[in-house]
Amino acid sequence: MNIEIDNRSGFCFGVTTAISKAEEELNKTGHLYCLGDIVHNSNEVERLKQKGLETITHDQLRELKDVKVLLRAHGEPPETYETARRNNIEIIDATCPVVLQLQRRINKSYNEEGDERPQIVIYGKRGHAEVNGLVGQTQGNALVIENINEINKIDFTRDIYLYSQTTKSLQGFKTIVEEIKKRIAGGVQFKSYDTICRSVANRIPQIRQFASRHELILFVCGSKSSNGKILFAECLDANANSHMISNENEIDRSWLEGKQSIGICGATSTPRWLMNRVKNFVEHNTL
Repeated sequence: MNIEIDNRSGFCFGVTTAISKAEEELNKTGHLYCLGDIVHNSNEVERLKQKGLETITHDQLRELKDVKVLLRAHGEPPETYETARRNNIEIIDATCPVVLQLQRRINKSYNEEGDERPQIVIYGKRGHAEVNGLVGQTQGNALVIENINEINKIDFTRDIYLYSQTTKSLQGFKTIVEEIKKRIAGGVQFKSYDTICRSVANRIPQIRQFASRHELILFVCGSKSSNGKILFAECLDANANSHMISNENEIDRSWLEGKQSIGICGATSTPRWLMNRVKNFVEHNTL
């Protein structure tokens, strides 16, 4: 039997850096606060919790003083930094460089001098941690649209600057750009910025190819991962015999019967050790 783990699956650079910073501090002090889940994978969150990482909410952050707090790769709005300054909280900033650059671009666009501020539109998941940080660059005034069905929320008589959450679908972004071009009023300025992370976007053709090579696909992913939902949908489209699982305990042994080639892959929030654990389960249940 051929059981293969996709060598392109697993943590992206931003997540790897955040976890490394957390572990470095935990190895020194044995305790660290993290604002929100460090990664959208409950198995990895639990592993780090056992090492002393304590996840907190924004409400809890406002009550803390004189401590260290890690900001995860998703990024945070300006008010989080202001809260930290006011409460003498030392920030360990693990914001992904791609997200940080996007925040700065949106902030610059929003604060451009002119008769009227441009309409900042963000293609992203409403309420997602990264999107909250992006909207925060506009004092909460950016318009978030999740898909083409929400495009009517845009005012096509005002200048439009379109950005994207870094982990959204490239094709979805292109579809929105084309629709705005069709509807925009004469004399109105429209600028679109493809800010989708290529380490995520480039994985789509690769993971489709991987999925098509195997009889069965086990896609390992946390339920909160936006990136995971996008990649799993691609797996499922390329191979109807694909199953999303959060860990090896969710594997139905009947899936494995008669299979000679099984592929294991995951999201940019899926730890390699978890995919290895899934492979070990499959090896011991397909004899």
